Amino acid sequence: MASLARAEELDAHDPLRSRRDLFVGSDDPGIVAYLDGNSLGRPLRASATRLAEFVPEAWGARLIRGWDEEWFDLPLTLGDRIGAVTLGAAPGQVVVGDSTTVLLYKLIRAAVDARPGRREIVVDTDNFPTDRYLVESIAAERDLVVRWIESDTRGGVTAPELEAVLSDDTALVLLSHVAYRSGFLADVPALTRLAHAAGALVLWDVCHSVASVPMDLDGWGVDIAVGCTYKYLNGGPGSPAFVYVRRELQESLEQPIQGWMGHAAPFDMGPGYSPAPGMRRFLSGTPSIVGMQALRDMVDLIDQVGMPAIRRKSETLTGFAIEVVDDWPASWGVEVATPRLPGSRGSHVTIEHPAFREMTAELWRRGVIPDFRAPQGMRLGLSPLSTSHVELWNGLAAVRELLVRR
Repeated sequence: MASLARAEELDAHDPLRSRRDLFVGSDDPGIVAYLDGNSLGRPLRASATRLAEFVPEAWGARLIRGWDEEWFDLPLTLGDRIGAVTLGAAPGQVVVGDSTTVLLYKLIRAAVDARPGRREIVVDTDNFPTDRYLVESIAAERDLVVRWIESDTRGGVTAPELEAVLSDDTALVLLSHVAYRSGFLADVPALTRLAHAAGALVLWDVCHSVASVPMDLDGWGVDIAVGCTYKYLNGGPGSPAFVYVRRELQESLEQPIQGWMGHAAPFDMGPGYSPAPGMRRFLSGTPSIVGMQALRDMVDLIDQVGMPAIRRKSETLTGFAIEVVDDWPASWGVEVATPRLPGSRGSHVTIEHPAFREMTAELWRRGVIPDFRAPQGMRLGLSPLSTSHVELWNGLAAVRELLVRR
């Protein structure tokens, strides 16, 4: 049976337990439980120092010279680090760039244009709203057809569901590695193979999996992936997103937002646009150098710890959350809306109840911070390096108290 003692035991045997002290706010008495790391990760103490030093030193002392000394190449060098540490990507295939939305737009457009004569984009009905909105917008813009997969809001896209909508008219398949609502973990290799067999390209949204689920994008044969950096990569609010493009595809993809930073000779300021070789071609405007600073510390920490250890901790946290909720009386009407098999879920657990919208607001006032997803889902975002089992227990104890009072 799940209990505080069980939570304490799990923490005592957790090899990553000391890492929690590396994060700002881990000892804040006003926060009983931070259960929203899948929306915004806690900052590292090292990042607070780095950002404080950046203004007087890298910016204030080096000034414009910073571009020649480091900043111009930082989107590529940091991209390579993210690729090696979290994505299973060889160098030269990842760049840090714009927001997730802008990068998705660029790569969806580039992908469908790289499959001339094919008129369909496949996406599921429960994919993240931005992904769906962009597909609809680009389909209208390019006179294409959206082929919808009716996905389970408590699961995600399966191989039979994808196979049923693929045809020789499919240009692109856009799917999420971890479903934002249910936490379902998709079978990337199998789904990618199916799309390739139909002659389509695949774009994977890895926003809810990067730095919480190990990946092997190179080994899986992934074409394109886009991910954000403010969740499990702890880059901070508005930190820039990244894009992975398989090396063999890079020269054949023409991104539509042609800016000076993606030009082959940006400082020549010449007429006409000629894309830079490699991943630089997917940049547009001036990259967010300040927004990349906190990422550097988190990527270093992940590299030290290793993704396998992070994944093991994620599985114990999500498993314990499900154990706790399973112990609640069925009469309370709380249901787990996340796959129960550890290999089928990411690092968040969604539980459902009709009162969770109003209860989430009350929990926030009490210093317990999950998030809510309509119509009745409470998401427990469990960031493995900064969340303890006792913290999770305390948060769910507060949920339990509110349910008892109803």
